[in-house]
Amino acid sequence: MSMQFGPDYVRAIAPYQSGKPIAEVAREFGLEESKIIKLASNENPLGMPESAKLAMQQAVAELGRYPDANGFDLKSAISAKYGVPQDWITLGNGSNDILELAAHAFVQPRQSVVFAQYGFLVYALATQAVGARAIEVTAQDFGHDLVAMAAAIADDTRLVYIANPNNPTGTFLTAAQLETFLKAVPQHVVVVLDEAYNEYLAAELQYESTDWVRTYPNLIVSRTMSKAYGLAGLRVGFAIAQPVVTDLLNRIRQPFNVNSLAQAAAVAALNDKAFLQKSADINAQGYRQLVTAFETLGLTYVHSYGNFVLVKVGDDDGAGARVNLALLKQGIIVRPVSNYGLPQWLRISIGLPEENAAFIGALKTILG
Repeated sequence: MSMQFGPDYVRAIAPYQSGKPIAEVAREFGLEESKIIKLASNENPLGMPESAKLAMQQAVAELGRYPDANGFDLKSAISAKYGVPQDWITLGNGSNDILELAAHAFVQPRQSVVFAQYGFLVYALATQAVGARAIEVTAQDFGHDLVAMAAAIADDTRLVYIANPNNPTGTFLTAAQLETFLKAVPQHVVVVLDEAYNEYLAAELQYESTDWVRTYPNLIVSRTMSKAYGLAGLRVGFAIAQPVVTDLLNRIRQPFNVNSLAQAAAVAALNDKAFLQKSADINAQGYRQLVTAFETLGLTYVHSYGNFVLVKVGDDDGAGARVNLALLKQGIIVRPVSNYGLPQWLRISIGLPEENAAFIGALKTILG
């Protein structure tokens, strides 16, 4: 019998499946890298802002030294932008790091964590990684049923994850719904409000969740710079919470988890209002382009508030995989979501107008 290492709950983890890289698809299907269109990972189709590139170039001179472990400049920029003291901020290697830190800081083995069906896959992975029990609450119209989630909190629940807007479904919870939920959660249960796509919300839907952090000592607001800010390859995220929670997150955070180039780029990007506005505009335009095509093709889709759209491409459980493969052969990478229990659906990231058009053309051909 072979030797088994590590706890059962770690062996039971199915590793996270990321969107296929362009180079891999080029190799697999014998395609030219430059002709491949990637609409799989909710990346910003504009790439990274010039302001961030410039800041990185200046930071290169100091790469022989360790990064600032406390991220003073970046925390100063976040503090100024969101109006919170620096000791309310935790820096993460992407917001993924924040989600993991929360599980490690607040949950012991065999305690429970609450999240929604179709919630971001990392919530389940982070729960498993600490040997905790997942309480997955059935979705309502592909999104969070907050009333059911509040009711699902058990005596041993220590953490709740909420994504708003939600990935991969794109659903949105209003400020009023969220605040009602926060009032209902017991004080000893930490709530992580994961707002990776917040910057894409229309002005009338924007709400200031950092204000709730002042009222609710058990709330962590998580943000990323991988989406609207265009820094996906640099891995920068941050959390805003009251000092008692922030202190615990920082006790287990890796000391140099955000590298020097990432910190410099993030400071520049945070202050680049023009780039953020352009990102939101191109996303809104691309969203209309995609859903108009889906309506023309008679396809069901979920109304999305992020930078992607979940669309149903067939009625049988092989539909998602079949259409995905046909798209790959044409050099278009999208995201199958069968690992979320959605085998008939694909998640399409919103690209540049010409990228969206190429995808729509290919989809029309495939669906005949």
